[in-house]
Amino acid sequence: MIAVDGLGGDDAPRVVVEGAVEAVRSGLAVVLVGPADRLREELSRAGGRDLANLTIEDAPEGVAMDEAPLAALRRKPRASIRVACELAASGAAAGVYSAGHTGASLLAAHAAFGLLPGVERPALAVVVPTRRGSAVLLDAGANADCRASHLAQFGVMGAAYARVLLEGPEPRVGLLSIGEEAGKGNELTKDAHAALAAMPINFIGNIDAAQWFHGDAEVVVCDGFTGNIALKVGEGVVDLVAPMLTDEARKRLHYAESGGAPLIGVNGLLVVGHGRSTARAIANGIAMTARLAQGGVVTQVAEAVSRVLK
Repeated sequence: MIAVDGLGGDDAPRVVVEGAVEAVRSGLAVVLVGPADRLREELSRAGGRDLANLTIEDAPEGVAMDEAPLAALRRKPRASIRVACELAASGAAAGVYSAGHTGASLLAAHAAFGLLPGVERPALAVVVPTRRGSAVLLDAGANADCRASHLAQFGVMGAAYARVLLEGPEPRVGLLSIGEEAGKGNELTKDAHAALAAMPINFIGNIDAAQWFHGDAEVVVCDGFTGNIALKVGEGVVDLVAPMLTDEARKRLHYAESGGAPLIGVNGLLVVGHGRSTARAIANGIAMTARLAQGGVVTQVAEAVSRVLK
C-alpha cells in the first residue's frame, strides 16, 4: 500500500486522483490522503469509486506551494503530507508519494521517520539519463547549504541507492565540479573531494559539469542548490528541444517517466514528484515508490550507512 498526498501538486487533487486510479488499475494498492469528500468527488469523475485497492484517509488540509513549510505544518497537524507520512511510519503504508510542496514533504518525512543512524542530512536522489544508461544525482534540492561531510555521506548513500536501482556492479561516484582536476572548484568542492576520497566507495574524482551526462559515473554528488539548478536547466533544455526529439528520446528524458525522487537518509520511504506532474507522472511516481519499497531500499541504504558512518 502506497500513501499518496492527495493535495500535492499544481493541479491537485484532480490529476493526483487520476494518477492514483491509473496506478491501481496497473495492479498497485493506494491510499489517497486528503479531504475525503473532495477525493470521493474526483474519484467519481475519474471512474475509480469502486476500485478495491484504492482507499481514502481523511486529512482536511494541504500545504500550498507559497506557504512557509515549517509554519504551515505547525498550523496544520492534519495536513495531507503529515498524515501520509504518519501512515508510513506506523506501518500502514509501505511508502509515501507526493508531488506537493517539497519543503513540507521533507519536513514531514523527517519528523515522521527520523534520520538513519549516522546520517547528518538526507538528500533527494534523482535518476538522470546518460549516454551509457542512467546516473543518480544527489542532492537534487533538499539542502541548499552543505558541508564537505554531508557530500561525503551523499556519496555513500547514493552508491547504496544506485546498487538497488541500477542493479549493476559497484557504482562509480563522481563529484560535480567545474573541471576534472582535484583542485578545481570552490572550497566546498575541494574539501568534499578529499572527504569522498576517504570513503570506502568507488570514488573517481571530479565530474566536469559539461560531461555529467556522458555516463562516466553512476552517482554524481553535489550540494542541493547546485543540483536543483542543474536539474531545472536540464528540464528547460529538454522542453526547448523536445519537438526535435524522437518519441523514444523524449520519453527517456522527460521527468514524467521516472515520476519522482526519493529522499535518501531518512528511516522511511518518501518519493517527491514534480509540482507540474501530470496524471501519468503521478502514476509513474506511485509505481516507483512501490518498486523501491519492494526492493527494500531503506534497509539497504541503512546497512551501507551503518558500515561506514559511525
